[in-house]
Order: sequence, then C-alpha cells, then structure tokens
Amino acid sequence: MKLSHFQFDLPKELLAEYPAENRDESRLMVIDRKKGTIEHKMFKDVIEYFDEGDVLILNNTKVFPARLYGNKEKTGARIEVFLLRELNSEQRLWDVLVDPARKIRIGNKLYFGDDDSLVAEVIDNTTSRGRTLRFLYDGSYEEFRNKLTELGETPIPKYISRDVTPEDAERYQTIYAKEEGAVAAPTAGLHFSKHLLKKLEIKGIKFAEVTLHVGLGTFNPVEVEDLSKHKMDSEELKITQEACDIVNEAKAKKKRICTVGTTSMRAVESSVSSQNTLNPFDGWTNKFVFPPHDFTIPTCMITNFHTPKSTLLMMVSAFCGHDLMKKAYAEAIEKEYKFYSYGDAMLII
Repeated sequence: MKLSHFQFDLPKELLAEYPAENRDESRLMVIDRKKGTIEHKMFKDVIEYFDEGDVLILNNTKVFPARLYGNKEKTGARIEVFLLRELNSEQRLWDVLVDPARKIRIGNKLYFGDDDSLVAEVIDNTTSRGRTLRFLYDGSYEEFRNKLTELGETPIPKYISRDVTPEDAERYQTIYAKEEGAVAAPTAGLHFSKHLLKKLEIKGIKFAEVTLHVGLGTFNPVEVEDLSKHKMDSEELKITQEACDIVNEAKAKKKRICTVGTTSMRAVESSVSSQNTLNPFDGWTNKFVFPPHDFTIPTCMITNFHTPKSTLLMMVSAFCGHDLMKKAYAEAIEKEYKFYSYGDAMLII
C-alpha cells in the first residue's frame, strides 16, 4: 500500500465544528466485513451488536488543558505553547510546540497569565517535536500543575476555527477518562453517554480499560509514499493484568472483542504474546498499523471518520479491507456524515 491510496476529496463542510447535541445521538455507520454491507444507524443502536460476555476495550486517558498563550519578554509578542509531554517533574521540563516557532530562541523567556505568574525559559530547540521549556515557578509541584490547568485551554483540534467554549472542556473528554496525560481525545469514545454505558453493562457486556496517552504524533501527516518508512511518535501505554484477564477470557470463549477507537486498537496490538493473547504493558509504543496487518485481539472496532492520508485511516483500511473502506467513505461523503474529532462514528464488525 502506498500513501496515494489514502487520498480522497473531503468537503470542508463535513469537518465537524461542534459535537452532536447528545453524545450517543451522533450517526453510526455499521460495516459488516463478511457480508460487505453498510447500514446507517444512530450511535445508541450500537448496543444491538453486542451480547453478554462481549468486551469493549476503552482508552481511559484524560485530556489535560495543553494549550497555553504567553508573551515573549521584551517584545511582548503573543506565543502559543502546546504542551506535548513532561520530561522531568522535578526540574519542570516539558517538550512543547511553539507558534510562531521562528520567533523563539534558546534563552528566551515567556510569561503566562495576566499577572505573569508563570514564567518559562527556552532551554533547547533542537528536538524533533519543537522546543524544551523549563518552567520557573516557586510553589510546590501540585501548585505548579494547578497553575498549568488554570492557565491552559482545552486543546480542541486546529481544524476547528471557532473559539474554545466551556462546553468543550466537558465534551472533548470521554465520560470514562481517568488517567491524565493526553493532548488529544480518543475521539471514538466521545460517543458513549453514561446512560448507554449503563445499558451495555446491564446487558452483560464487559469493559477492559487500557491507557494510551494520545500525542500529536497520531495526527502527524505521513510524508513518505512507502508507508513502511513512516515513523510514528512514541506514546505512553499502560495495560494492566486485570484488562488482560478480561480480554483473554473473552477471546478463549470466542466472544466479540471491540476496540473503541484507533488508540485502543494500537494499544492492544502493541502487546500481543506468542500465544496470541494480550500481555500487560507499561512503557512506550510507536506501533504503526497499516495494511496488510493480521489483527490478533479485536474482532470489531468503533472509530470516527478520518482525514485523507492519516495514519488513522490506514489502520481502518487494514482492519476493514481497503476496497470496503473506500466504498464506506464514499457513501459517508455522499450522505454527509461528519468527519474528524467531533464527527460521526463507524462500527466495523
């Protein structure tokens, strides 16, 4: 498969600017790989496709307010700082992206907050991901993190041209988010309401939680025609023994195992044993799933509609089958499904 196989024309008006009014009332396209059929439903109808003992694998990562706006010393120029990952909690070192990047040099200081209560110094600008900042703050680590939360903004994706609203802080987060560390939401999970999760639970469906802290690397464009030469950014991943037990028991009983989102899929496909079972994991993964790929753990997946040439689209192609995926996407565009983070959902069985 080549990069050019994943190019298609996506009308700009199909990029979702706002979430659906209710989480579980977005549209749902259901694709049956064996039959080659495509159905159109509401997301809350997803319950019809699962029975007692089936498992949903959820990514319980929590998005933190990663976007800060500061001013450069002397010039006062407004600088956007996007926190990517914490490198050292004691020294308060962070990998960040800055915009506009050309204005920032090593040694520059940036001031945040109306009272300049948070200061950062640029100490490195040679990393592949942007810059390294050291935050200068007198309080405890807990006070420092609270200050970041206070000054930070929900990092809704750049394609959304409107301002961030208070509603985004809640809606750009899954209702089962627990472990803080993501700079982007695992968006397939945004469609689950408390009510729908409760109904699934009553029906006997089990949940296995994994933690994959989504980084911006997930959305980095692929720039090589030969997909095998694309390098994914590493993302922090944790899979507990408890999650493995739930998944492996369902696998042994030939139950349906569904990954909710490409991040859950990448998580479980990163830690497969030689017996084709799920292994515990605590570390970093740069797994890139693209066609052809033999999937070991999941038998179905829930995902959103992705943008052209994205690694997410390549994973869906590998799972769904390329021709069926192309047919589904053509139908989604024709029927005006919404794409990307706040968009509609797809269930592939």
